[in-house]
Amino acid sequence: METLLVDADIAPTFLPKLGAAMQAKGVELRAGDRAAAHLSGAKRASDEDWDTEHLDLILNVRVVDGIDGALEHIAKHGSNHTEAIVTRDASHADRWLREVDASLVLVNASTRFNDGFALGLGAEIGISTTKLHAYGPMGLAELCTLKWIGQGDGQVRK
Repeated sequence: METLLVDADIAPTFLPKLGAAMQAKGVELRAGDRAAAHLSGAKRASDEDWDTEHLDLILNVRVVDGIDGALEHIAKHGSNHTEAIVTRDASHADRWLREVDASLVLVNASTRFNDGFALGLGAEIGISTTKLHAYGPMGLAELCTLKWIGQGDGQVRK
């Protein structure tokens, strides 16, 4: 996970707990202005951080105003690969599944489930990071893309 978006309604109580837990695990937090107000020791996130896959123990944290703020952030900075929401609100979950543009869109489940084997495709032999992945001659199957949807109640993958 590169970026965590936190609803403004829960940020004052959730973010200090998150900050302590991440600090205990050696995770560097890079926070947007509103998140930084609730995270001691966090670095300020740069504009580039929101679009960076850090490949390290670095987590970007931004406070957003509800589902609209989260969807706006994802539309601008999302990976188009895997996006997840943790929510109890069924209407937010439904909207997330409809509106997020990614190869796997998850509700209440770990992003680590985006794996060919986990999705029942057998051994994963390649990963496409674009929507049109075929090269060379193409038929109808190569011109189609898939959007996977995962719904859970807190599952994680070890």
